[in-house]
Amino acid sequence: MTRLRVALAKGRLYEPSVERFRRAGAAPAADAGRRLLIPSTDPGIEFLVVKPGDVPVYVESGAADLGITGTDVLRETGADVLEPLELGFGFCRLSVAAPADAPYPVPAGGVTARVATKYPRLAQAHFGAAGRPVDVIQVNGSVEVAPLLGLSHWIVDLVDTGGTLRANGLVERETVLQCGAVLVANRAAQKLKLDAYLELMRRLEA
Repeated sequence: MTRLRVALAKGRLYEPSVERFRRAGAAPAADAGRRLLIPSTDPGIEFLVVKPGDVPVYVESGAADLGITGTDVLRETGADVLEPLELGFGFCRLSVAAPADAPYPVPAGGVTARVATKYPRLAQAHFGAAGRPVDVIQVNGSVEVAPLLGLSHWIVDLVDTGGTLRANGLVERETVLQCGAVLVANRAAQKLKLDAYLELMRRLEA
């Protein structure tokens, strides 16, 4: 039997991803415990649960045949994978935000703006395309606090409702990228496991 290994991201996309596969007849085993390789109700599909930023890496390398990730993570990594299906959930946006009383798009004093973000590649490309030099500071924790502590002038981060921004005195200034959940596939696996791949696509789309 041909088996497909699917990488799922921990965090905000995990539960809707599991629900999509459950509706397709391949729910992860309920008694998985702390295992990271999880069988499903379909013996031809198993799941690998990893950090969000690792999903494109596992799929590109072939350690997983397919994966579900956000377009924010996918564009940031630049992974060479196929994108056969938009999944219709996980919608949000990657935005530039700044303190409500801060000048924008030029910081006070004409200095080079410092931008804190978990997405250094996307941030640099966004400002570079507009011809606006910035110093990008990569952070992995709570980005919203960076302007409050003087670490940066602005941030680039994911925004859903905007509540966290407002709670920290920040407002959106520009949208960098509209984001959503996508299914990604390893290029070689798509060819070598074509029948299983096409059948799973049919079930997920249905």
